[in-house]
Amino acid sequence: EILQTGHGFFGSVSKGLASVVEYAFQKQGRPNGYILGQDAGGAFVAGLRYGEGMLYTKDAGVHRIYWQGPSVGWDAGAEGSKVMVLVYNLRDPEEIYQRFGGVDGSAYLVGGVGVTFLTSSPIIVAPIRS
Repeated sequence: EILQTGHGFFGSVSKGLASVVEYAFQKQGRPNGYILGQDAGGAFVAGLRYGEGMLYTKDAGVHRIYWQGPSVGWDAGAEGSKVMVLVYNLRDPEEIYQRFGGVDGSAYLVGGVGVTFLTSSPIIVAPIRS
């Protein structure tokens, strides 16, 4: 279901998406939810990222969500992208509204699609961007 949804959402990057989702499943198993959305950010060494989307869960239905957070990068300017976020160990949709920190060595990039694992124990989120 997640791969099929991702192919429809991202379009032409499906080969890279398949590899990234397979990698995420190997590392964390099957998620109990996912987010489809878009985010935008701006940075000059450090900046901000804002996003919105829909959280789809196995047990708690569908919820509109919003997020924001810091971004770090060496670019000047702004960018926008579609994002699919795999969500692990989420018991209540309200738990998604907290800060998540990065996990060292967790970035994986293939075919123009990348994933990074972020955690706020016990919840893990894995944003996938093209």
